[in-house]
Amino acid sequence: MKKAEHVVSIRQNRTILFSLFSPGSPLSWRSGLAALAFLFTLCATVTATAQTPAYPTKPIRFLVGFAPGGAADYVARVISDPLSKALGQTVIVDNRAGAGSSIAADLAAKAAPDGYTILLASPSSISVNPALNPKLTYSAKDLTPVSKVTASPLVIAVNATSGIESIQDLIEKAKASPGKLNYATSGNGSAPHLAAALFMQTTGVDMMHIPFKGGSLAIQSVAAGDTQLTFGTPPSVLPMVQSGRLKAIGVSWENGTDLVPGVPGMKQAGLPGYSLDFWYGIFVPAGTPRAVIEKLFETIKATMLLPNVKAALAREGTAVSLSESPEAFAAFLHEDAKFWIKLVKDAGANIN
Repeated sequence: MKKAEHVVSIRQNRTILFSLFSPGSPLSWRSGLAALAFLFTLCATVTATAQTPAYPTKPIRFLVGFAPGGAADYVARVISDPLSKALGQTVIVDNRAGAGSSIAADLAAKAAPDGYTILLASPSSISVNPALNPKLTYSAKDLTPVSKVTASPLVIAVNATSGIESIQDLIEKAKASPGKLNYATSGNGSAPHLAAALFMQTTGVDMMHIPFKGGSLAIQSVAAGDTQLTFGTPPSVLPMVQSGRLKAIGVSWENGTDLVPGVPGMKQAGLPGYSLDFWYGIFVPAGTPRAVIEKLFETIKATMLLPNVKAALAREGTAVSLSESPEAFAAFLHEDAKFWIKLVKDAGANIN
């Protein structure tokens, strides 16, 4: 009921109340007192409605589980400014790197459920880390999904001077020297870590995992020659590819994509059984009011559809991919988790 309608109702009930107490009224004083109690309740409701603050009324913390410069950080910073303008409050990106993004997820899970802490998460935080580490102090149930926001393939890239020109070259070199090739990722339990584990499972090769606290640090190690390859997110990898320091030899989707032009998909590269999709989504602490979740969902949707946001993400090999509703995102996560949990088990991946 709108405030104006409340006022009309109060006036109507006031008239009724006066008639109840007027001389000759056929109703009892007990009926009159009941009407008086109703009127007081109605007045209190109008007052509470008028005093309820509109969300948001203060800055919002946007948690990111990886170091600055990586894909998650890039996506968050592309989103944060237009999101701030749409919400009328500053959205502050807060990088909390470490433990395969578990640190940021744990902070979000334990934050007040009031809409002033939101989390940008990938499959790592929601599905992989709980499957890898039974000692985690949070679970997916502690986070409420708002919307998926992006989707992209991972890019398999090697040091430009490695002599590896294709996926088949990589397989041959890895088989010739088991355990000698080092692959860098954004951390234990990260999607790139699992992508590499799936690659080894599919091809039968053995490579050494070198985890970092963020994608940008992992990419820098490959560019410097300290590690030989990476399964990285496009925003982390493509700048180094464009500068000539890395060579992209494949994307993790079955087919190639215009997001990473000129780079073959895994089917084209000779691995038709390999396919992996990478996404980011936004979450809030469990218990966040429904009205806040709906406000965030609608604002995020409008933000992601802005032409400048879509263009900025596309330049870095990432597509906007939105959920139809928070419930649709939750349903997607339920099915998506089956893939990641099975991958963890089948690949024998661990946090060490």
